[in-house]
Amino acid sequence: MLLSLKIENFALIDRLELELYAGLNILTGETGAGKSIVLDALDAALGGKVSARMLRTGADRANIEATFSTNQAIAQWLEIQEIEALDAETLICSREISTKSNRTRVNGVVVNKQQIQELRDRLVEITAQGQTILLSQASQQREWLDSFGDQAFNQSLTTQRQKVAKLFEAKERSRKALVERQQNERNRLQHLDMLRYQLKELEAANLDDPNELENLEGDRNRLAHSVDLQKNGYTVYEALYQNDNEEACADLLGQAESLLTEMATLDKEAEGILELVSSALAQVEEAGRQINNYVNRLDSDPEQLEVLEQRINQIKQICRKYGTLPEAIAYTQKLQQELAELTDQSVSIEDLERKAAADLQALLKACKKLTELRRQTAIALEQSQIEALKMLAMEKVRFQVGIYPIEPNALGGDRIVFEFSPNLGEPLQPLAETASGGEMSRFLLALKTCFLQQKTQEIEQENSSSQTQFTHAHVGTMVFDEIDAGVSGRVAQAIATQLWQLSCSSQILCVTHQPLIAAIADRHFHVSKQVVSDRTQVKIRLLELADRKQELAQIASGKTFEEGKVLEKSKKVKGKNMSTEISPETSDIALSQAISFAESLLEQAAAIKANIAK
Repeated sequence: MLLSLKIENFALIDRLELELYAGLNILTGETGAGKSIVLDALDAALGGKVSARMLRTGADRANIEATFSTNQAIAQWLEIQEIEALDAETLICSREISTKSNRTRVNGVVVNKQQIQELRDRLVEITAQGQTILLSQASQQREWLDSFGDQAFNQSLTTQRQKVAKLFEAKERSRKALVERQQNERNRLQHLDMLRYQLKELEAANLDDPNELENLEGDRNRLAHSVDLQKNGYTVYEALYQNDNEEACADLLGQAESLLTEMATLDKEAEGILELVSSALAQVEEAGRQINNYVNRLDSDPEQLEVLEQRINQIKQICRKYGTLPEAIAYTQKLQQELAELTDQSVSIEDLERKAAADLQALLKACKKLTELRRQTAIALEQSQIEALKMLAMEKVRFQVGIYPIEPNALGGDRIVFEFSPNLGEPLQPLAETASGGEMSRFLLALKTCFLQQKTQEIEQENSSSQTQFTHAHVGTMVFDEIDAGVSGRVAQAIATQLWQLSCSSQILCVTHQPLIAAIADRHFHVSKQVVSDRTQVKIRLLELADRKQELAQIASGKTFEEGKVLEKSKKVKGKNMSTEISPETSDIALSQAISFAESLLEQAAAIKANIAK
């Protein structure tokens, strides 16, 4: 149950503290006074969508804090989320909104969107303005039906829906695999021919070394210039090691070595130079031997050169078609793998067809069971909804949940249509096509009543089977924003009665413009806008009996009583706006009559409560 709501710098609200009570809490006030802002703040505290535009003008931060009474289920949730309880009786949900970010906290601990949504579902159900539009959406009708079935059949419907979703995914996978295989099969032979031709060409080239082209070109250059290399090699050999006509480098170094050897015997300082010359002589001799071996190995075989040229041309031709040599080698490996896959007949088209058919049959079977659960749920919902609608002054109403087959999807094989006939003798038609605005409001209230009754029965069963016994089954807080839109008179009275009956099991917070509904409230709050220091502020106060009578009188008459005068609201007459000011004497009479009417409403409401409580 919502115990209190504190709001700071939110929309037109500067600072506001609202204390709520069990039972039926009603908010009234002029249109635009800020009643819905209060409900928006509660929604924000429980993770609803917010933006910087919701900040009060001039403020850089807004804070909202909603305090709830707790219970065993909430305590268990806090324990699972590892959030410490403030005490055994209360829970605080808060929201901080700024121009840069916003944070949601539970008992001071920052929580994510999923966590606050889980908690919200356990605390509050908000029926906002315009939600009747959802009644015309087939997807929402299916969700309501399935949700009711969950409560009625202990989650078995959700379990079956989850099974259907998994089987649908499996069916889609096997179907796509079959379609892809069938498409591939049409082009498979042509594709295989192309792959085989390319692979034959690449494999014939026998490519395995990414550096082969570079090495081949080096060998070709050596063979092509072998004569020059031999000539230059002999010249180098003669210069370094052996020359018949004149002394070679090795001869000169040998002479130098002999002289330095003699010098070293006479002067130790010459030993270092001797070592250098000896080392040079050894290197020159080794170079001479190596150049001699190199020249002897050189081959000027024209046939070998031709072989190299052919191989180089072959590789270059491959590279022109398939990229660089490393890329051609990689492409060869890819073709080999792709060819193996295309020629792999371990899974035939027939096997894929059988798998797809089996998956489809499994899905159809699961959908059939889901449909059966929905039909059982539909019967229970129809009976419950019709009873609830009868209590809302729709005695002749007929309601049916139409379940029509469609192609199976992840949500089953059913199209759900709420079919409705408010008048005797009229055929059932889709709700969105036949219900008026007032009938939509009553239908939605009846639907919420059905869910609450189902939930109350669950809690009572749980309590009766547990060791701890509670005095009554309470299912948290329900919020209604102008659920009475489009109704009046006897229908408004029926809605008032229904709301008070709901408040016996759940705390109700309701915004209304109907005096019949406001009169039956356990607590009546008045919302108004006031100008303080040239700034508009939203204020809320709990009405005592005298103020409450005047508020009901004003709602009922559509007039505002001030200093013995009655100012009628503007009325459009033949397209012109006309306002009438009534004399003080007439004002006194009108005020007296309106107050008398308000008193009669309160007496009537008290009688209804007493009759229900029996």
